Amino acid sequence: MRPGRKFTVVIEKDEDGYLVATVPALRGCHTQAKNLDTLMKRIREATALYLEKRGANG
Repeated sequence: MRPGRKFTVVIEKDEDGYLVATVPALRGCHTQAKNLDTLMKRIREATALYLEKRGANG
Protein backbone atom coordinates (compact mmCIF):
# COMPACT_ATOMS: atom_id res chain seq x y z
CA MET A 1 0.00 0.00 0.00
CA ARG A 2 1.27 3.46 -0.85
CA PRO A 3 2.22 5.57 2.15
CA GLY A 4 -0.35 8.28 2.78
CA ARG A 5 -3.27 6.35 1.32
CA LYS A 6 -6.16 6.48 3.79
CA PHE A 7 -9.38 4.53 4.15
CA THR A 8 -12.23 4.76 6.61
CA VAL A 9 -12.43 1.74 8.91
CA VAL A 10 -15.65 0.85 10.72
CA ILE A 11 -15.16 -1.03 13.99
CA GLU A 12 -17.95 -2.91 15.76
CA LYS A 13 -18.14 -5.46 18.55
CA ASP A 14 -19.92 -8.71 17.69
CA GLU A 15 -22.12 -10.83 19.96
CA ASP A 16 -19.13 -12.99 20.97
CA GLY A 17 -17.06 -10.00 22.09
CA TYR A 18 -14.77 -9.85 19.05
CA LEU A 19 -13.94 -6.52 17.45
CA VAL A 20 -14.74 -6.54 13.74
CA ALA A 21 -13.14 -4.04 11.33
CA THR A 22 -14.51 -3.35 7.86
CA VAL A 23 -13.24 -1.04 5.11
CA PRO A 24 -16.46 0.11 3.38
CA ALA A 25 -14.62 1.37 0.28
CA LEU A 26 -13.09 -2.07 -0.30
CA ARG A 27 -15.87 -4.60 -0.72
CA GLY A 28 -15.16 -7.74 1.29
CA CYS A 29 -12.18 -6.27 3.18
CA HIS A 30 -12.66 -7.10 6.85
CA THR A 31 -11.06 -8.86 9.81
CA GLN A 32 -11.59 -9.49 13.52
CA ALA A 33 -9.62 -9.70 16.76
CA LYS A 34 -10.09 -9.69 20.53
CA ASN A 35 -8.22 -6.39 21.10
CA LEU A 36 -7.83 -3.11 19.26
CA ASP A 37 -4.05 -3.29 18.75
CA THR A 38 -4.30 -6.65 17.00
CA LEU A 39 -7.36 -5.53 15.06
CA MET A 40 -5.56 -2.48 13.66
CA LYS A 41 -2.55 -4.56 12.59
CA ARG A 42 -4.84 -7.06 10.90
CA ILE A 43 -6.96 -4.49 9.05
CA ARG A 44 -3.82 -2.78 7.73
CA GLU A 45 -2.57 -6.13 6.48
CA ALA A 46 -5.98 -7.04 5.01
CA THR A 47 -6.16 -3.68 3.23
CA ALA A 48 -2.65 -4.05 1.80
CA LEU A 49 -3.40 -7.57 0.58
CA TYR A 50 -6.71 -6.47 -0.92
CA LEU A 51 -5.05 -3.65 -2.86
CA GLU A 52 -2.17 -5.90 -3.92
CA LYS A 53 -4.60 -8.51 -5.23
CA ARG A 54 -6.72 -5.87 -6.97
CA GLY A 55 -3.59 -4.44 -8.62
CA ALA A 56 -2.57 -7.88 -9.87
CA ASN A 57 -6.03 -8.46 -11.33
CA GLY A 58 -6.43 -5.02 -12.84
